[in-house]
Amino acid sequence: MPLKRYFEFVRFSHTVFALPFALLSAAMAAYLDPPPLRYWAGIVLAMVAGRTVAMGYNRIADRFIDASNPRTQLRHLPAGTLSLKSAVGMTLLSAVIFVASTLLFLPENPWPLVLSIPVLAFLCLYSYTKRFTSLAHFWLGAALMLAPVSAWIAVRGPDVAKDPWDLLPALCLGLGVLFWVAGFDIIYALLDVTFDTESGIFSIPGRWGVPRAIWCARCSHFVAFLFFALLPLVYPEFGPIYLSGVLGIGVLLFYEHAIVRPDDVARINQAFFQVNTIISLGLLFVGLLDLFLLANAAAGG
Repeated sequence: MPLKRYFEFVRFSHTVFALPFALLSAAMAAYLDPPPLRYWAGIVLAMVAGRTVAMGYNRIADRFIDASNPRTQLRHLPAGTLSLKSAVGMTLLSAVIFVASTLLFLPENPWPLVLSIPVLAFLCLYSYTKRFTSLAHFWLGAALMLAPVSAWIAVRGPDVAKDPWDLLPALCLGLGVLFWVAGFDIIYALLDVTFDTESGIFSIPGRWGVPRAIWCARCSHFVAFLFFALLPLVYPEFGPIYLSGVLGIGVLLFYEHAIVRPDDVARINQAFFQVNTIISLGLLFVGLLDLFLLANAAAGG
């Protein structure tokens, strides 16, 4: 089976939504006390494997729903281009890699290993939320929120265990991610509003209607913007460069909502992938640049 087909099955390109926030959080946590290089390898490996588990399990759990939805009938499992056995095998292998990656933090930091199974369970449970609650979009956001929170714990687990307030910067960044993801997932759900309504799938567009869903997405993105903007209050190492990036995110979110049309698939896909890719990578860039310049100034002064 071609490797490309597996990558398409789990939409590997969408890793860009969460990985930059994990790397940014890890850099924030490591700023004053850099960890061993193996920690960075562990974070990247865990992020890629964890997301593969989440997407693979979601495709497996939703295969019958996807088969009945005209928009998703050509996905790998309903179309038969990938066997269920292969999908399950890939997902299980990714789960093993995820847990194994946490061994890279031992013996100094046991917390990634301790939390690995609960994290996987939380990621996989998302697949069932659309069956009983319209808040499934926010569960997905919470799943991606785990990226910056987990990365912080991976770097500073013993410090967090001693003082839970140490986690506050990662929580602030993570809450921004939660509402950002929930907002664009609501937008993406506009593509299935008719199917969700007729089939009883719980989604905000399907249950509340398109106009209310669009306003809910707007409010979610406004809250996300606030959390990103408030981050320097709990992480004072960030300054004007980071804040300029947050301002840019505000402009991009405004643009995202300006181009969305419920009946225009191309515009929704553009808002979903292109704009949000720029947001995640852009915030990583300005955050790292701010920390780099701050470290250079401290070294020179």
